[in-house]
Amino acid sequence: MGGREETRQEEGNRRQAADDREEFRRIRQEIFARMDLTREISDEELRHMISREVRGYARQHSLSLERRAHMERQLFNSFRKLDILQELLDQPEITEILVNGYRKIFYEKQGRLYRWEKSFDSEETLMNIIQTIVGKQNRRVNEASPIVSSRLADGSRVHIILRPVSLDGASLSIRRFSGDPITMERLIRMHSISRQAAQMLEILVQAGYNLFVSGGTGSGKTTFLNALSRYIPEEERVVTIEDAAELQLKHVPNLVRLETRGEGSGEADPITVRDLIRTALRMRPDRIIVGECRGGETLDMLQAINTGHSGSMSTGHGNSVADMLSRLETMTLMGGLELPIPAVRGQISHGLDLMVHLGRLRDHSRKLLDVQEIAGMEQGEIVLHPLLHFTEKGERHGKIYGTWEQQGRLLHREKLRAKGLEEAFRAVEQGKD
Repeated sequence: MGGREETRQEEGNRRQAADDREEFRRIRQEIFARMDLTREISDEELRHMISREVRGYARQHSLSLERRAHMERQLFNSFRKLDILQELLDQPEITEILVNGYRKIFYEKQGRLYRWEKSFDSEETLMNIIQTIVGKQNRRVNEASPIVSSRLADGSRVHIILRPVSLDGASLSIRRFSGDPITMERLIRMHSISRQAAQMLEILVQAGYNLFVSGGTGSGKTTFLNALSRYIPEEERVVTIEDAAELQLKHVPNLVRLETRGEGSGEADPITVRDLIRTALRMRPDRIIVGECRGGETLDMLQAINTGHSGSMSTGHGNSVADMLSRLETMTLMGGLELPIPAVRGQISHGLDLMVHLGRLRDHSRKLLDVQEIAGMEQGEIVLHPLLHFTEKGERHGKIYGTWEQQGRLLHREKLRAKGLEEAFRAVEQGKD
């Protein structure tokens, strides 16, 4: 009996949800029909129209104040924001939203993926949201040009793939942008890095060492680069180059932020990372920060930092420091110049000073795993000199814990001496505050 009762209740809930969706569509159509599309309607006017329609529906169906407020909020979001996705976007602890066709929505919260019980009413609704997103960035996406990257008003990164490339309908990925950037101090509290490691990196950034941050997908490379960038001295001129602007160097007054323009940007020609690096060199930067190296732009970045732009930084996908160096070689060769491997390795070893590697562990935590110095070249091979390494000690309450062990002392200290920071760095190396 209990099972049949629960089944009847579930069926009743499904029918009620279907009725609510149908009524939602009807009310939305009524509001849309009443709109004067010859002029711009203010948010206040729209809220008044929504409230009037929902009030009439609430009287007929005895809606509670809570359900009425929820319906009004949903209707407003469907006109002005991102429909049902707005509910997820309004939760700051959600870091990623993934839409696989209009029926399936997933989100990431505290490092774990969950499927959301809600979905879009139709593919048409999802497509309307997609066109709203790209339209605000003056970009275009359709069957002829089905892939585009864009961003939301808060800077969150958006990637869109449509049919026929995405076989099960439009795919939408939103990587959230934090209005309150994560600082190194916060990473220390999260046990993502030790205080000694953070202090060492702070001095190395201030001294103008060229850093490359590597890690797998979701390891926190951009977040870490953002935290490192806060150590750049305020008096320097910095140019940032990104596919989608995420870096926040609010403390640097002399800052130029550059962003690429993809294929889907109306009739305009695309502007690549390579184009922007070459442009940046004419803008008298002290440092150039490239959000991520994925291909031939690696050669341009290395050439840029080999021509006197100390303190430049970038990130890339790699499973270890050695793997990242191998990928850097491959990506440099994609730059179009037929360089011999020893010459490529020479560009890397002369351009980069430090490799910083991050990882996402099985407990979903993100940690600094390795800091290694590029010591030079021997017999045509890049020589790495380990400085710091995270050693796992065990698990406690489902969380991995360990220590950051110092494996060596920095070899090349010329930049530290030039900035008068050698003594400060030595004190941190020796564990003195």
